Amino acid sequence: MPWGLLGIILAVCAVLCAVGFYKFVYFLSIGYGFAVAGGGIAIFMMRLMNPTATPIWLVAAQALLFVAYGIRLSGFLLVRELKNASFKKTDVAKDTLAKNNGKKMPIFVLATIWVFVSILYTAQVSPMLFRYNNASTDILVPVIGVVVSILGLVLEAVADNQKSAQKKENPNMVATKGLYKIVRCPNYLGEIIFWTGIFISGITTYATVGQWITAIVAYICIVYIMFNGAQRLEKRQMARYGEDKEYNDYANKTPIIIPLLPIYHLNKK
Repeated sequence: MPWGLLGIILAVCAVLCAVGFYKFVYFLSIGYGFAVAGGGIAIFMMRLMNPTATPIWLVAAQALLFVAYGIRLSGFLLVRELKNASFKKTDVAKDTLAKNNGKKMPIFVLATIWVFVSILYTAQVSPMLFRYNNASTDILVPVIGVVVSILGLVLEAVADNQKSAQKKENPNMVATKGLYKIVRCPNYLGEIIFWTGIFISGITTYATVGQWITAIVAYICIVYIMFNGAQRLEKRQMARYGEDKEYNDYANKTPIIIPLLPIYHLNKK
């Protein structure tokens, strides 16, 4: 295992996601995007300073993919934060913040979460590092992985735009049109597809048990996080729309995250 290089990536991810100390949720949102983008750039810089047989254009393509991912995620969330700034001044928002964000989390808990997510983000970008460090020269599989990731990234962006447009049109109902006709959480599906592509891109380069374990654990974690996120989203939606027949009809016939897979609910009734 290239522990020294992994340590550098870990340091980059840790610095960039440290924004979570300002607001806890940033560890898993804005800081997440920063860390992924920064990890990709750091690996590309390693390739420039210490070239290997891995084609530089391939390393650059994967780095651009991580940067695009980070810009899209963090940019989208920052814009949403700014748009919600006026809402946060209302009495309702103040009550919500008092119940949640208003609570000061102990610093040792924040530090533990910070270390955990920094390690996770390092593991997520590790397939690109392993390819560079192992000097792999094959092209077909990593290119397939890049294409799959691009599809996931596009799916996420389209889903977020469709949701925003539909919420403007009808703020009292969840999005049900476009991609939301296929699954109820197409943005989470896009996230899974993106990281599936990243995992695929490294299949032909993982050279040790440690590299395989790192890549597999990172992939399993992100899939779990997406399903957990969908579960929590469904719980909030049920609390708000649970008595709405239109919502229930939609939820009972639309898979929650994976198309054609008849899993409609993740919360026990």
